[in-house]
Amino acid sequence: MHRVAVLAANYVKSLELAIPGQVFGTAHSAEKPAGAVFGAPLYEVFVCGERPDLVVVGRSAAEMFRLTAPHDLAAVLTADTVIVPGIRTDIEPPAEVLDVLRQAHRRGARIASICCGAFVLAAAGLLDGRRATTHWTSTEAFAQRFPHVEIDPHVLFVDEGDVLTSAGAATGLDLCIHMVRKDFGATVAAETARHIVIAPQRDGGQAQFIVHQEPTGESGSLEPTMRWMQDHLGEPLTLSDIARHAAMSTRTVNRRFREQTGTTPLQWLLTQRVRHAQQLLETSALSVEEIARHCGFGTGINLRQHFTRRVKMSPHAYRRAFQPRESV
Repeated sequence: MHRVAVLAANYVKSLELAIPGQVFGTAHSAEKPAGAVFGAPLYEVFVCGERPDLVVVGRSAAEMFRLTAPHDLAAVLTADTVIVPGIRTDIEPPAEVLDVLRQAHRRGARIASICCGAFVLAAAGLLDGRRATTHWTSTEAFAQRFPHVEIDPHVLFVDEGDVLTSAGAATGLDLCIHMVRKDFGATVAAETARHIVIAPQRDGGQAQFIVHQEPTGESGSLEPTMRWMQDHLGEPLTLSDIARHAAMSTRTVNRRFREQTGTTPLQWLLTQRVRHAQQLLETSALSVEEIARHCGFGTGINLRQHFTRRVKMSPHAYRRAFQPRESV
């Protein structure tokens, strides 16, 4: 199984510490034995502590409780992926923590941070010359402290391949689901998100700070329209079609979409089409041309262009990577 080490430094934040175990521990193979709820587990998750007696803090950075990590820092070097949860940013990360992160990175492990864990990655030098993010309230302090990092305060997470960073605590869920999708495909990621009861559609480029309006008769939730869009992915929907269904002007529906999702209606629709194409590539024998029609891309050329831009591999390469052997 893919081994995930959660590196817990002293004064680690409670929610960020729990997220990787919840997401990766929930991810199971899409192939289930008859009558089973889950397939085979895909990840082994373990916590590695900077010290035996770890202080765990809450939002106020005050001590909430203490824990004993079952593994020491040396176990980090056995992991395929290392997750660094947020810690108090007014404390310098210990030298041994930074050293083991550098060693893990040199050995080829994927390194990711949640929230202010980006401060630890930057202190280790793993973000120099790279784009990264952290919680929007900390980006100014981060930029002053680490001028060689291109900090982006406007996104949920940043994927630089071997190093990933996420914004506020809950975006750790989005980042971990994103990594599951990269490792095992869209079907496994969607099933994992469903079991945790979170939305699987939040992308890294969405805005950190989103205004969630209370649904009222005057400014209702766009959820019915979003469901309608998902049910009609194969149709050539325009912004006018979307606005008509939502009973709004095109200008208003654009604004409401940005407020409620952090992106535009057409960009959200494009993401859903690519996600649906991923699932069909994994689970069906349909040709690329047929999938393009099912997902609203019209032609295989359009599908290949959008798919490759979003997923960083061609539809054929994706199918080879994520469709079970016997189905190919």
